[in-house]
Amino acid sequence: MNNINTTIHQPIRLQIMIFLQLAKTAKFSELKKELNITDGNLGSHLQKLENEKLIKIKKKFVAKKPASVISITTFGESELIKYLDVLKSIIEK
Repeated sequence: MNNINTTIHQPIRLQIMIFLQLAKTAKFSELKKELNITDGNLGSHLQKLENEKLIKIKKKFVAKKPASVISITTFGESELIKYLDVLKSIIEK
C-alpha cells in the first residue's frame, strides 16, 4: 500500500478529483454544493490539490462577480488513474 497517493486518498479530495474527472471543470459553488462542505473546508482541500499540480484554479469574473473555476490537470487525471489502479490491485489480492 506504499503506492497510495495520500493527497488523493483523503475522502473529500478523492470526491473532488472524481467529480472533476467526470465534469472536467466546475465552479467553486458547484463543488461546495455537491460535497456539502464549508467554503473554508473546500478551499483548503483545493489548495492542497493545486499545490500538488493535480488541479488548476482560474479566477475570473462572471456577471461582474468573482468566480473560481476548477479543472483537473492532465497530471491529475494520470495520478487519479494510478490511484484507482492501486486500489484495484489491493482488492484483487
